[in-house]
Amino acid sequence: MLTVNIVTLFPEWFAAPLGGSILGRAQAAGLVRYRVVQLRDYTHDRHHTVDDAPYGGGAGMVLKPEPFFEAVEDLGAPPPIVLLSARGRPFTHDTAVRYTVGTTLTLLCGHYKDVDQRVADGLHAEELSIGDFVLTGGEPAALCVVDAVVRLLPGALGDHESASSDSHYEGLLAPPSYTRPPSYRGLDVPDVLLGGDHERIAAWRAAEARRLTRERRPDLWSEHGE
Repeated sequence: MLTVNIVTLFPEWFAAPLGGSILGRAQAAGLVRYRVVQLRDYTHDRHHTVDDAPYGGGAGMVLKPEPFFEAVEDLGAPPPIVLLSARGRPFTHDTAVRYTVGTTLTLLCGHYKDVDQRVADGLHAEELSIGDFVLTGGEPAALCVVDAVVRLLPGALGDHESASSDSHYEGLLAPPSYTRPPSYRGLDVPDVLLGGDHERIAAWRAAEARRLTRERRPDLWSEHGE
């Protein structure tokens, strides 16, 4: 079983997402356990202060190191520990796969301007980003990581092929998908998908995956080496 720890100022943010759909079913099946803890529970003043002004001046507030250290220690969390950060390394499919083979994943959600750098340094946390943009907090990013990881756990999806045909699974984008009806408002399903020739269908899907990756993600295409 994979244990996912989430340290956040907003535990309520995760209640519905973690309890529904694939994430909820995976928990019910005993594939994953979620532990969501309130960062303010690890403060020691009457105001439950978690932030302070940055050294050196500047706008915004910085989350203090002490609550994060104490939360991780209380959870007894081994690596990997992840701090969601806009300056982190990109979170990728390969990263998600690496997390699925472990027993524990701990996600630290920042908020306000920033998190004291000693959190990442002292806890040996991986700083990860889900894209080249800034969110108001780490909660949406943490949920993206959880979703990407949990759906890869054996048994989380109905069958392994559901995941193995997704974008990025083998370095390319996925080909387009179609379902009934075969024609809708003048838009038709490609004939090759209707003919029942599975070799032709496989070849079409492979060609479409290459085409879309080449057109939309030249960075992935160059890494793929074709």
